[in-house]
Amino acid sequence: MDSRVVGIPEVDGTERVAVVIDVMRAFTTAAWAFHRGADKIVLAADQDEALAVKAGHPGWLALKDGAPAGGFDLLNSPGLIQDADLAGRTVIQKTTAGTVGALAVAEATLALCASFVVAGATARALRDAGAGSVTFVATGEDGRAAEDLACAEYLDRLLTGGRPDPGPYLHRAGVSPAADALRGGRRRGAHPADVGLCLEVDRFDFAMKVGLEEDMAVVRPLRTRPGAVPAVHGAR
Repeated sequence: MDSRVVGIPEVDGTERVAVVIDVMRAFTTAAWAFHRGADKIVLAADQDEALAVKAGHPGWLALKDGAPAGGFDLLNSPGLIQDADLAGRTVIQKTTAGTVGALAVAEATLALCASFVVAGATARALRDAGAGSVTFVATGEDGRAAEDLACAEYLDRLLTGGRPDPGPYLHRAGVSPAADALRGGRRRGAHPADVGLCLEVDRFDFAMKVGLEEDMAVVRPLRTRPGAVPAVHGAR
């Protein structure tokens, strides 16, 4: 399988199969939201759009990164969302990088959102789809975020049929500037458990597929065929 890694600025609309990666924290948080029962996640480009969508759907919950703000119900933190009751709920997610990247490829033939917690399922989804080539979109730091690049390389190794040790990839993510900022309390809207939760491999058995529904970019969990890629639960 051919692959390339780009940042959001390099997305040009020609991507047929894309995997949008945001390890810390958008697509780790999204996976936890599905685990806690969310039905779907609607992606918003900015805070104003998120609040406008919520105004049209009063039962939906709005989620943002950074500090709490009026109108938002949830924060972009796996540690803060891991005990939330989201059964049957729709979450509107707005983040600085992850949702922007996903919106950029929402019209691709197959677009998946990924992080380490859904790595194995993401690789299975790509194999099940018969993808011959894939574009990895590393969203953090305009494509330079160490944790996103490490996840992209890990996924690439899975797709080439290897059984890679996740340890070195998790180490790179764990010593990244993003992880350091979270540990040091320099990210608002964070939880002390966030870094550890972002460094779990295959915590969940579903991929996360982006599609267009009623002019909105919507993420839904995608259950995948078991066994195509070996899972490494809870590796650090």
